[in-house]
Amino acid sequence: QVQLVESGGGLVQTGASLRLSCTASGGTISRRAMGWFRQAPGKEREFVASIKWDSSSTYYADSVKGRFTISRDNALNTVYLQTSSLKLEDTADYYCVAAVGWSYPSRDYYTEDIFHYWGQGTQVTVSS
Repeated sequence: QVQLVESGGGLVQTGASLRLSCTASGGTISRRAMGWFRQAPGKEREFVASIKWDSSSTYYADSVKGRFTISRDNALNTVYLQTSSLKLEDTADYYCVAAVGWSYPSRDYYTEDIFHYWGQGTQVTVSS
């Protein structure tokens, strides 16, 4: 059973950057697809970014493309989400997710379907 713990959230102003981290325990992430989702107050949870097990491909929601970067360090069992040019609408709880397996059709990397393990979330608040 993989446990995921996110960190790095906080209160920042518009235009700022934050780096979110997700460290896994109880199992390795090295052979798993990983990702981030978020849920803003009063809204449905949405996909943010995901990454293949070997970092060969990354996937992003249109709303964050060009501003967020997902990366991973399998040796450290950690996934990162570097955010920049933060906007008010980026305010949300950010969740790290891990898949059971390591290879899926590209379209699946945008959905919750392949991600069976979820962290508790870290809050990001962007103020003007």
